[in-house]
Amino acid sequence: MWQRGEAAAAWLLYGLFACLPVDAASWLGGALGRLVGPKLGVSRNARRNLKRVFPDIEDAEVARIVTAMWDNLGRTAGEHPHLGKFDPYRKNSRVEVVGIEHADALRDDGAAGIVFSGHLANWEMLLLAGTKRGLVMHGVYRRANNPFFDKIVQKGRTVLGGDLFPKGSAGAKSILRALRRGDHMAMLVDQKMNDGIAVPFLGIDAMTAPAAAELALRYDCPLVPARVERLGGAHFRVSVFPPLEKPDSGDRQADILALMSMVNATLGEWVRDRPEQWLWVHNRWPAE
Repeated sequence: MWQRGEAAAAWLLYGLFACLPVDAASWLGGALGRLVGPKLGVSRNARRNLKRVFPDIEDAEVARIVTAMWDNLGRTAGEHPHLGKFDPYRKNSRVEVVGIEHADALRDDGAAGIVFSGHLANWEMLLLAGTKRGLVMHGVYRRANNPFFDKIVQKGRTVLGGDLFPKGSAGAKSILRALRRGDHMAMLVDQKMNDGIAVPFLGIDAMTAPAAAELALRYDCPLVPARVERLGGAHFRVSVFPPLEKPDSGDRQADILALMSMVNATLGEWVRDRPEQWLWVHNRWPAE
């Protein structure tokens, strides 16, 4: 019963965001995030993670980053009903794209490809930037624990193009079929996977899903970094970079570790650059 109540509240908020102009919805989401987020229990995880990654950081700076993180997450929620209004290639667009030549090369090479990123800024802009350029990418997502709430999340994503594959065995089979067809995948690879491999992330070993490296090596397809930054309000930059150089030592497990180390190093640079735009609330590292 509580799941239905939670979903009803979420639908009301979603409807309110949808009725507002983009900037107002983004602002309201940010305001609610700043008001509520720092008081939630998961913010303890964020503060602990920040102290662990930045041992010399001052408490005031931790508080600033956590509050700004919730502002970003709230804005992302407020922008969700409006994703169809973000066209990176329209005049006076809210989304700037840098490195578009790398996206075009991925689109036009006639082969499968994988784009990786993390939960930074409004990460949905990555799929949107690809779709609007003709580079349709399938995404991978974790189903929300509340199935009613999950429907709300998926409703806003209908404009992103491609398919959304759930994490798990069924999703894994869909990913393999997609890559065999020569399709493209977008993967957010910054979350903990308990049965993954230990790879340094922000200077600390973290259990990391090796799928992006395994698939790139298995199908000999490009593994392309793509970063999303919030530039202020509901304005963004999507940066697409050249594919990572894939190792070929003859030892597949060593190559997977080396490639995922490059992936985590890339993500770590982005997080250090704009820590307030990353999702610090997860238990990303093992307990001390």
